[in-house]
Amino acid sequence: MLPSSRPETGREPWPEQPSSGPPAPRAGGDDGRPERGGPRRARRDGDPGRRAPGDPGDGLEQDVEEIPPIAVRRSVTLAVAGFAVLLGMGLVLAAQTSGPGHRLPFTVVIVGVQALSLLAWTMAFRPPALMTVAGVGAAAAIVADTVAVRSDPARLMPLVQVLLVGLVTAVVGQFVRRVDRAQVLESLRGTVLIVAGSVALPTMIVLTRIPMGTQVITVCLVAAGVALAVARITDAFAAWPRLAPQVPRGAVGVVGGAMVGTMVSALLGSYLVTPFTPTRAAIMGLVAAVVAVLADLAVGFAEVGREMAGEPTPGWAIQYIQGPLTGFALAAPAAYVLCRLVL
Repeated sequence: MLPSSRPETGREPWPEQPSSGPPAPRAGGDDGRPERGGPRRARRDGDPGRRAPGDPGDGLEQDVEEIPPIAVRRSVTLAVAGFAVLLGMGLVLAAQTSGPGHRLPFTVVIVGVQALSLLAWTMAFRPPALMTVAGVGAAAAIVADTVAVRSDPARLMPLVQVLLVGLVTAVVGQFVRRVDRAQVLESLRGTVLIVAGSVALPTMIVLTRIPMGTQVITVCLVAAGVALAVARITDAFAAWPRLAPQVPRGAVGVVGGAMVGTMVSALLGSYLVTPFTPTRAAIMGLVAAVVAVLADLAVGFAEVGREMAGEPTPGWAIQYIQGPLTGFALAAPAAYVLCRLVL
C-alpha cells in the first residue's frame, strides 16, 4: 500500500461534489468569455457571412467580377484560315518548281514571304531601335538566302552562323542608344523572332537541294497549312473550351487541327515513293502541325498580353496574319530536322 500524504498547509480543500449526476456546466472560459454549448464548426476564411463587421476582407467577392470571354469575329477568323491555306499552297507549289540550276522562282517566293513576315513582326513587337533591328533582319534574310542557294554542300550550319551573327548585331545595335538599353531584355523575345524567323524560312531552299527534300516540304507544309486552317475554322464556329477569356481560341480547334493535319500527311505518305511510308509521313506531319498550331496560338497570347499592358498594337491585318506566318517560319527548320532524322 502507498503511504497516505498529508494535505499541504494553506491550500483549500477540493469542494465536495455530489456523487451522482452530471457535472455543472462551465459558465465561461479562462478569460471570462462565455462559451457556447454543443460542437463547434470550423469557420472558413472565405465565408463572408461569418466575418466580423469591418473586416478588411469584406467586399472582395463583390469587387472581383468575372471577365466575359471576348467575342469571336467569325469573318476575320475565316479570313485568317484562308490566308493560311493560300500561303501553304504557294510555298508547296513554288517548291515543286525548284531544281538543279533552277532555284530562282522558289527563292523569289521565299524573299516575298520574308519581307511580309519581317514587316508583320517588326510592327507587332516594336523593339527598341526599331529601324536597326529591321535592318539587321533584312540583311540576315538576304545573306541567308544567298548562303542557302550557294553553299556546297547544302547543309543547315551556315544558316545557324548567319542567325548567331544577326542576333548579336541586333542586340548590340540596341545598346548603342541609352534610351533603348533599359528595354533590351524586355524586347529580347521580339528581337529573336524577327531575326530567327527571317533566317528560318530559307531552310526550305536548303531542303530542295537534298534528296527527298521537296517531298518533305510537301508533307510538312501541307500538314501545317491544314492544321492552321482547321484550327481557325473550328474556332470560328466552336471556340470551346476557351484557353483564356481574352483569347478567341479553343482547345478543340488546336487539337483537332493537329489531328487532321497528321491524317492528311499520312494520306500523302501513302502516295509518295520510298523511303516515304504512311507512318513516317504521319510522324513528320504531326510534328510540323503541332509546331505550326502552337506558334499561331503563342502569337495570339502575346498579342493579347501587349494589349492588356497598354502597348501600341499594329493594324488589324498585321495583327491577324502574323500567326500563320510564324507557324510556317517555325515549321521550315522542323521539316529539315525531320528529313535528317526520319528518312
